[in-house]
Amino acid sequence: MIVSPANNSAAGWARLAQNEHASEAETARSGDNGAVLSMTGVCASYNGKTVLKNLDCSFPGKQVTAILGPSGCGKSTLLRVLNRTLELIPQARVVAGTVSFWGEDIYAKKFHAATVRRQIGLIHQRPVPFPTTILNDVLFGARYHRLLEGMAPVEYARIYLEQTGLWNEVKDRLDDRAERLSGGQQQRLCLARTLANQPQVILMDKPCSSLDPAATKQIEDLIAQLKERYTIVVVTHNMAQAQRIADRVVFMFGGEIVERGAANKMFSCPDSKLAWDFISGRIG
Repeated sequence: MIVSPANNSAAGWARLAQNEHASEAETARSGDNGAVLSMTGVCASYNGKTVLKNLDCSFPGKQVTAILGPSGCGKSTLLRVLNRTLELIPQARVVAGTVSFWGEDIYAKKFHAATVRRQIGLIHQRPVPFPTTILNDVLFGARYHRLLEGMAPVEYARIYLEQTGLWNEVKDRLDDRAERLSGGQQQRLCLARTLANQPQVILMDKPCSSLDPAATKQIEDLIAQLKERYTIVVVTHNMAQAQRIADRVVFMFGGEIVERGAANKMFSCPDSKLAWDFISGRIG
């Protein structure tokens, strides 16, 4: 279970409970497959060149979906499409299709991109601590979105630092620079910062690629805990890691989704020869 501080204020608990009940209601509306996030007929391009081709996929709540495929097949681009960060890259755009979050098109004009990115957070391959203190780093987005609602900053930050297993390591040095943390600590700090925005979906782009085995295990353990409350999508090149953490797998090749399904089936007997060749190490 995810642990929150014992001395958390009543207001904080009330807000978290309200969010949880809202999520349960939304799950009931999301359909039989429990899809929180989905994409239909999505195509995307860089500099006029199509890099994602007619993608159809759904991401169920409280599950981990691993995106697999060789380098350059479009995995990271897919994540950026899902939370509208692709549009931050010059000459990159979604050219067709729909991305739905609880049945609503996130690219509709009525939705501001910043709101989408708060609800659908993205953790990058390399930790990106901000040039500020540990405390201010965790609270950066939450302050922007006015989520503290009267809670003391340290109290609010503690909730998410505890969820990422970082509180006991930094509680006496919250005024230290975030850049002084180790690589594994920085990645957990970035995760705490994302969680402090109160998202419903967490996207992770190769979150352990620059970490040592001990730090990698910490992140994997956190993923297992966090899926109790969040929809999680992870891009990884580590096949063993995908087998450890994934409930579902999406296999991509050449900008297309070749196959998707339950992880146990995908790793034991995928339907396509291409997926089998990749999973068995013949290509990649």
